[in-house]
Amino acid sequence: MKRALVYLASWVVFVLATVMLHATHHARGEDGFVPLFNGKDLSGWVNVNCYPDTFQVRDGMIVCTGKPNGFIRTEKMYENFILELEWRHLDPRGNAGLFIWADGLPAPGYVYPRSIEVQVMVGRTGKRTINGKETIIYTSQGDVFAIQGARMIPDRPHPLGWMRCLPSENRCKGAGHWNHYRIVCNNGRITLAVNGKVVSGGYNCSPRKGYICLEAEGSEVHFRNIRIKELPSTNPKPEEVAFDATGFVPLYNRRDLSGWKFEEGHQGHWQPRDHILHYDGKSTAKDKNLWSAKDYKDFVLVVDWRFVRKKPHKRLVPKVLPDGTHAKDENGKEIRIEIDDYGDSGIYLRGSSKSQVNIWCWPIGSGEVYGYRMDRRMPPEVRAGVTPKVKADNPPGSWNRFIITMKGNRLSVVLNGKQVLQNALLPGVKPTGPIALQHHGDPIEFANIYIKELD
Repeated sequence: MKRALVYLASWVVFVLATVMLHATHHARGEDGFVPLFNGKDLSGWVNVNCYPDTFQVRDGMIVCTGKPNGFIRTEKMYENFILELEWRHLDPRGNAGLFIWADGLPAPGYVYPRSIEVQVMVGRTGKRTINGKETIIYTSQGDVFAIQGARMIPDRPHPLGWMRCLPSENRCKGAGHWNHYRIVCNNGRITLAVNGKVVSGGYNCSPRKGYICLEAEGSEVHFRNIRIKELPSTNPKPEEVAFDATGFVPLYNRRDLSGWKFEEGHQGHWQPRDHILHYDGKSTAKDKNLWSAKDYKDFVLVVDWRFVRKKPHKRLVPKVLPDGTHAKDENGKEIRIEIDDYGDSGIYLRGSSKSQVNIWCWPIGSGEVYGYRMDRRMPPEVRAGVTPKVKADNPPGSWNRFIITMKGNRLSVVLNGKQVLQNALLPGVKPTGPIALQHHGDPIEFANIYIKELD
């Protein structure tokens, strides 16, 4: 009896192991591919900046309404891989795309990320007269090109010198028909096969590790049978890896001010304009700043901003020294510098105006913590620590990006990719509190507001 029970148990273990092996083998596929879309829901995908209903699942397809323009991304990054999928447009002039090796957040001020785009479009061809000859500059047959600061050398030079590869032949089917794409990405090289034949590609791409994204661009598009086979790593350099957006969630939903404390006097002044949050500087609320409804402790905050005033005001401001003090002449008089002032604003952290990351046009640059720098009770090292180490502002009217990290009583600020504050000490800073976009009476625009809470 005992021997029989042992035999039975062994047989059960064998059967279970066989079933699990078969299931794993089936899930991966005999050729090493695994699905990126399960045909039922959007598990494995992250909505970055679209409405909740922009991407839906229906009849085994991902159905994208195309509105608003934006994208969803994979949960994880990919480096070297083979990607296969099918797509179709219903609109005879439909437009969409795939983003390869993409950053996890949109480029500063925009709705699309830095990436290599694989065009998903029908019914369009762009032409321009070059040297007296009508020349094709883009097609709907599988163009591959770099966008938003990415880099790529096309397999064939573009007639205008763009980082864009035009396809060698037209193989895409029109609206209502399914097209098959096979995209091979390896060591910074990308090739696209349209309906069974390679027609375009490029090399020396950067980034060459990042997210895979589906793009919404104005018209309905369907995707299905999305699968991927990963290839061995070729060890990209840190600067060749896209921005990791794991854990970031939007604070601005592009539709309204849900998630913010909306005072009656804000109406018509703090204005959602698609992906841009516009402020005219004229709120009549008692507290004119726009505060988040939620309190935050430790976090990484991404905020894009730009001044929108067309003509500056002339203004005299103090010359700020690296230690945070104001420069004086030989007579002890404060030195002032005339600037073109396009506006003033800032980001309040943890519910306090004192812990404000400044946005302004002073020569010292944006990113300083004015409330601490100007507090003469603070030790010299604190005042120096909250003074920007470099001016990193883009020209007025251009988009800028803050990446603000708050941990305990320490603050770091990166502006446009440059470290302006590093681990600055903020003695007595509140342990938690809301975030605010500051009113300073000047028009300003914000975009791409994302936050990642830290444990």
